[in-house]
Amino acid sequence: MFETEFSFVLPKGYVDRNGSLHREGKMRLATAADEIIPLRDPRVQQNPGYLTIILLSRVITSLGEMPTVDTRVVEGLYTTDLAFLQDFYQRINQVEIPVYRTVCPHCGEEVEVPVNFMEAGP
Repeated sequence: MFETEFSFVLPKGYVDRNGSLHREGKMRLATAADEIIPLRDPRVQQNPGYLTIILLSRVITSLGEMPTVDTRVVEGLYTTDLAFLQDFYQRINQVEIPVYRTVCPHCGEEVEVPVNFMEAGP
């Protein structure tokens, strides 16, 4: 089955205004809209670094017992946790290189050959 949501545990955790610690959460795969819509946000236009805050607030579906994860929650994360989530986002949204199966003409074994669409072919 195709996975679209992934669990994570923050290294430090988010501390809410009541002092409760929230470390376990879920992040879903990003859509094209998740990456395009925030570019129109005035906060991103004034400060491109804010793109990360909005993007993560769109794709984090849960964090501990928090009712919602919005930009204020993401802004309140420790930098260690923000870096962790940025890395996690990259890993789950990483494009898998397509491969095709073929038979090696030298040894006759079946092999997988990566397809690189960026390289020009003959």
